[in-house]
Parts: sequence; C-alpha cells; structure tokens
Amino acid sequence: MNVLLLGSGGREHALAWKIAQSPKLSKLFIAPGNAGTAELGTNIEIAVQDFEKLGRFAIDKKIDMLVVGPEDPLVKGVADFFQLEPSLKNIAVIGPSSTGALLEGSKEYAKEFMSRHKIPTAKYFSVTKSNLQDGIKYLETMIPPFVLKADGLAAGKGVLILDSIDEARKELENMIHGKFGKASEKVVIEEYLEGIELSTFVITDGKSYKILPEAKDYKRIGEGDTGLNTGGMGCISPVPFANNAFLKKVKDQIIAPTIQGLQSDQIRYTGFIFFGLMNKNGDPYVIEYNVRMGDPEAEVIIPRLKSDILEIFTAACDNKLDAIELEIDPRSCATVMLVSGGYPEAYEKGKTISNLDKVKGSIPFHAGTRLSDDKILTNGGRVISVSSLESDFRKALEVSYRNAEIITFDHKYYRRDIGFDL
Repeated sequence: MNVLLLGSGGREHALAWKIAQSPKLSKLFIAPGNAGTAELGTNIEIAVQDFEKLGRFAIDKKIDMLVVGPEDPLVKGVADFFQLEPSLKNIAVIGPSSTGALLEGSKEYAKEFMSRHKIPTAKYFSVTKSNLQDGIKYLETMIPPFVLKADGLAAGKGVLILDSIDEARKELENMIHGKFGKASEKVVIEEYLEGIELSTFVITDGKSYKILPEAKDYKRIGEGDTGLNTGGMGCISPVPFANNAFLKKVKDQIIAPTIQGLQSDQIRYTGFIFFGLMNKNGDPYVIEYNVRMGDPEAEVIIPRLKSDILEIFTAACDNKLDAIELEIDPRSCATVMLVSGGYPEAYEKGKTISNLDKVKGSIPFHAGTRLSDDKILTNGGRVISVSSLESDFRKALEVSYRNAEIITFDHKYYRRDIGFDL
C-alpha cells in the first residue's frame, strides 16, 4: 500500500521508521518530513494545512492511507476533507474527525466531555471577556498554585501555573486580551492536582481500542524540572510506578468511559488518543486529551511496538481492531532530546549536525533537521531524540546519554537527569 504521512518532527520520524518496516508498504511519502524521514521514504514539500494540494497529491500517487502526525491539521478538519471529497473518500485516514479533534483543540470542550461522561478530572471554570470578573472571583476561591489554560491550540505553550493570586489575576487578563492570540480568547481556570504525571495511549476505531505502552515525559527545560515548559526533553516507557492496579483504574475509569463517550456522542474517531494523566495518591485524573501520538512519547512507545503498524492501522480503519493482538517489547525504552541553545525561547537554526553515523545501540529520531546538499542541519528547537531499548530504564538512559554525547552541533543542550524522579 502507498502511505502519506503528515508532519516533520520526531513523532513522524518514529512513525515513518515503523511504517517502513511493514511488508504491507509499497511507497511512503512524508509531507513535509525532515532529514531522518528522507532516508525512509520520499519527502514532499507540501504544508500539513494545505488540504487541496495534499488531496491532489494523494490522487496522483494513488495513496491508500493518510497517517496524520500533528494536531493542527486534525483540528482544522483534514480527516473530514478526505472523507467528504468523493475522489478521496476511499483513502483510509488515521486521525479523528474535526469534532473528535476538539478533545485537544478546545480545553473547554474536553472538560465538558469529561464532565458528561463522569471521567475524573480537575475542577474548572471557563472565562471569556464577557465574564472576566467572574473568573477573577473564581480564582480568589482557589488554593494556589493557579492553573490557567488557553482554550485553543497554543503550540504547547498555553498553560501557566502560578503561585501568586496577583500574578494569576494579571495573567488571566493578559491571556484573555491576546497573550496567546486567538487560542486564549477563552481561558480554562483549573484546580491544581498534586501528584506525578504520566501518559497512556490507545489506538481506536471509535468502538474498540488497543492500549499502547504508557510513558512519562519531562517538559521543563532545566534539570530537576525547572525553568520554562518545552515540547518535551526526554521520555521513559514503561513507567515504574504505573503498576497493574493503577493501569486497571486508568482502563476502567478513563479509557473505557472515553470510548463509550465517543459512541454515545456519535463522534467519528479513528486514530490515537493520548491521555495526559496525574497519579494523585494512586488515583488517575485526566489533565488533558491529545488526539494524536505524543512527541517525544512516540520515540519510546513505537520502538516497543513489535506488531506491524500498518496491520494495526488497517484494522482500525476497517473497524476490526478487536480481532488483533498487539505484541509489545517488555524492555524499557528511554529517549533524550538534544535541543538548540536558547530553546524554548530564541535559538538559531542551520547548525551542522555531525557524528550521527557513529551512534551505536540507539535510534536517533530526527525532530528539527533538514538536508542541505550532503549535510544535515538543525531546523528547530528540538533537534534529535536519542532512543535506546534495554532491560531497564537506567541502562537505556545510559546508552542514550552515551550517544547524546557523540552527536554534535553548535550550542547543543540536553537534560542529564531524565528519570531523576523515578
């Protein structure tokens, strides 16, 4: 089969790496891809939001399946575009409808969905310009720290956690008045949940589902979880504290009611659901839904997936997921993200990356890279995710750190304490 994969990050390189191993694959195209995906298929210069051009390309290259990596095209309705266009509707799509994608595209929509289907989550209050004073009063009833979330997509930067009520009031006003553009015209104020975070993932056809390995990522730029939030600085799977009893609670209290909720709300959903969770005294609460595979979570989950990914995707699109079994590697996978100096604030691009050919025992997944003649250059804040599989997460980290040191580019930075809290 011919597959078109949308996206250009580490998640997409991991997906491309796995898709390329499938005996079902004829040709793989990646739009727009990066220097890593170029070794596994054909990169094409089409933006992920240019649905018309993607559609024409899909017809021209006889694409059988569209796999959507990032959230933006899903929220903008790429699955609906392919479904409703007569010449494209026979192409299988891994990614939910735009209504399903609202679980990530609108924090308020996700909260209302959880409330309706009795899925455990933090208490919340939604604020717009029209009820800003009510929002400030609500803040004053809360115990700090205060959590403010932009309702819409804000490239992973739309969440503020603040200790002072004065700062919370000020930032609420800043957000409502455009701090994160249109994304924060509505803000969800949320109760702060104390605990330890992790994520679980499923692939679903909207009725049945298969649970993928859980993972824990590290969002802060600084060691000891300090400094600004990033897209993710490293990740580990499986998560040592997520024992069978806890994961059963996740399945019974969160995953199953979510899938049942999709059915009762008649939401068309084929693809991944990412459950961002808080383990609070042994009980799981949903912090957020994502409607795609995470990044860098993909770089530790996909290497542990032994099953043929195109077989899984085909079963999901044919509503036959319940007929297959997933085979998961019992070993641990750990990834360490190499980033550009200055990230997540201002950073330079175009630095030459060296020694990728000297990496042994790890898989370097490209996140922000591009090809220029025969050189691989940095092309983003997060540059390369170094993933390793070993018998436990400490050994896996040891191998990833060894290779993180080998790969070089100007102003390279990485956290040296991934897994410090495990």
